[in-house]
Amino acid sequence: MQTEPLQTIETFDAEPVRALVLDLLAWVAREPRTYSETLEAWRTSCPRLPVWEEAVERGFVCVVCEPGLPMRATPVSLTPDGHALLRVAGRTAL
Repeated sequence: MQTEPLQTIETFDAEPVRALVLDLLAWVAREPRTYSETLEAWRTSCPRLPVWEEAVERGFVCVVCEPGLPMRATPVSLTPDGHALLRVAGRTAL
């Protein structure tokens, strides 16, 4: 079941990983990114700071699969909720 974007954003505001997820969203928004590039920059082996995983689970980013394109080269994009979160937080692309 999908939550309403505003509800997702409001509950997210109180969480400690918020600033890092906002940094990730701003980084993705700045220019086209690939799945490989994004994971290399944002995936963490530290289970206490799962920035990429948190952004995906909350529906702030998505991987746009294209036929014939290897996974590592697929584009990563902000979802409407990701754009809304940046806007509500007053953030711009890094």
